[in-house]
This record gives sequence, structure tokens and C-alpha cells, in this order.
Amino acid sequence: MKLGARILKTGVAIVLALFVAKALQCPSPIFAGIAAIFAMQPSLYRSYRTIIEQIQGNIIGAVVAVAFGSIFGHEFVAVGLAAIVTLSVMIKFKLEDSISLALVTMIVIMEVQGEQFMMFGLIRFATVMIGVLAAFAVNLLFLPPKYETRLFASINIVQDDIIRWIRLAVRQASEHTSTKQSLRTLKQRYERIKTLYNLYKEERAYFGKNKFVKARKLVVYRQMILTTKKSIEVLNRLHLHENEMANLPERFRIMIQERLDYLLTYHEQLFLKYTGKLKPEHTTWVGQEEYLQRNEVMDIFAQHIVLAHTDESEEEFSSYHLLHILSRILDYEENLEHLDTLIMSYQSHHNHEVLKVEIDDRII
Repeated sequence: MKLGARILKTGVAIVLALFVAKALQCPSPIFAGIAAIFAMQPSLYRSYRTIIEQIQGNIIGAVVAVAFGSIFGHEFVAVGLAAIVTLSVMIKFKLEDSISLALVTMIVIMEVQGEQFMMFGLIRFATVMIGVLAAFAVNLLFLPPKYETRLFASINIVQDDIIRWIRLAVRQASEHTSTKQSLRTLKQRYERIKTLYNLYKEERAYFGKNKFVKARKLVVYRQMILTTKKSIEVLNRLHLHENEMANLPERFRIMIQERLDYLLTYHEQLFLKYTGKLKPEHTTWVGQEEYLQRNEVMDIFAQHIVLAHTDESEEEFSSYHLLHILSRILDYEENLEHLDTLIMSYQSHHNHEVLKVEIDDRII
């Protein structure tokens, strides 16, 4: 079991909420702890948005509870009707994420009976809000999330694994079952990367200069993620058509292997370029001067199909499946070139903004 920052922050938020509620002599501090659990979010922006929504939801729950408690009393049927009305109002105002805490507020207020119903209802409402504010304070001050660092490190680590598997697959060296399992795992990790990207995208830059820097970074990271997806598609095609790859003529297998080796090296160097670890003179990857252009690859492919159908001594091969593999490789190549262009554009505007990250396998 991995003990993450959010788990620690949830525990700290509960403790803080209970201490504050106890210090203010609230009659039921436990409700502050419950509210802190509901209000804890993975990012600062979501915490801020949650506070606004929770305030609105708690006000709705409190108003409905006071209205039904004053008119119908504190019978169980009245509590159920109040819950229905609270749910309807929350859905009407699109506050679905705050429904749980609003219902908690409504129930704990309607639990109070006697002449001081209004005063106790207000105290219970304030107790719940203490928990919400405690969660925001902890999220803001205690282990604030660094989603950019986690995002880049996650992309880098996943891409390293993809590159290793592609190099094995194109050489027919990977075991079928292991590759299949790794593909499933890589796709799951890719989905987590997209979640990290959304969390980083939600973070707000409060200064004009930082807004422009982040806008350009978002474009680069989006292309990094798309390029990672394209590399997974290449690996998937190599895995699906491994038998067809094995039956290809040797010169075609070597051409595909060399092309992928160049592209994978290119991809590795793009990460170094983005972090400022690549020397300026190494703007091209090794062997690029002998690298075939895309139209040359397709010409060779077309010529080989003609030869395969005219030369009876030529081994048969599936041009259809080979076209699938080549299309994925060329698509991957185009996205790498676009990523290179975006990185160079970003560095030309923000050459002083060098990303410093510590790659840690525990991030994934």
C-alpha cells in the first residue's frame, strides 16, 4: 500500500478541523471532521471550487432544514421530504458534487429539537464550514501538489518503458504474453498521465507572465502525451502483426528496424532538449543524414509490392498488415517532428525557464 500526499493531507485536515471546532467549543466537533473528508481535493483549484460549491450547498441544506423543521417539526417523514427537496434544488443549480455534505448539514440541523432550534442550527452549519475551510487550508499549506513535475516525470518514465518494448518487438525478441500484459499496463498508465495533465491544466497562474509560460507549456505537454499515445499504437501494431513481421523480406525488416531506432533515439533526445540537458550542437540525432524521407519509404514499399507480385521467387508477405505498421510509424514520426517544433518555439520564448525534475519511479 502506497501512502500518498492526499491520504496524509486528509488525516491532517480532519485533525485540524476537530481541534478548531473543539477550541471554538462547538457542540459536535465530529461534523467538522466529516466535512473535512468531503472537502479534500487533489488540487488547489479544485479545493477553491469545492469551497464555493460547499458553501452554496450547505446554505441550501441549512435553509431547507430550518424551513422544514419550523413547519413540519422533526419527524422522520419531514427529514425524508427535506432530503428530497434538498436533492432537487442541488441538481437544479448543478451542485451535484456537494450533495453529500449538503444532506449531512440538513440532517444534523434537523436533529436539533427544542426552543433553540435556530441557534443550534446555525452552530451546526458553522461547524460544517470549519471542516471545509480546514481542508482548504491544509491543501494550500501542507504538501502543495506539484503536478507539472509529476506530469513530466510520469511521461518520461512511461515513454522509457515504451521505447524498450518497441526495440524488443521490432527485433522479434519480446515474448508474446509479456508484451500483451505490458501493453495493457502502459495503456492504464497513459490514462493516469491524462488525469495528471488535467489536474495541472486546472491550476491557475496568478501573474500575467506566468500565464503565458503555462499556456505554452500546456501545448508542449499535450503534444508529449499525444506522441506517447502514437508510440503505444506503434507497439500495439508490432505486437498484433508479429507473425507478419517475421515473414517480411529481410531488407524490409531491417528498414523498419533502423527507422524505429532513429525515431526512438529522436524521442529520447527531445526529453533531454526540453530539460536543457542536450548540447546546442546536437540538434539532430545520430544517423539522420542517411535517414529516408517519408515519400522515399512509401516509394520503396510500392516498388516492393510490385516485385512481390511479379517475382515468383519472392516470399509472400501481407502488404495490408505492413501498411498498417508503416502508417503508425509515419504518424509517430510526424508527431515527433511537431513536438520538436513546439519545444524549440517554447525555448525561444522562455529560454530561462528550464524544467528541473527528479525522475522517481514511485510517481507512477
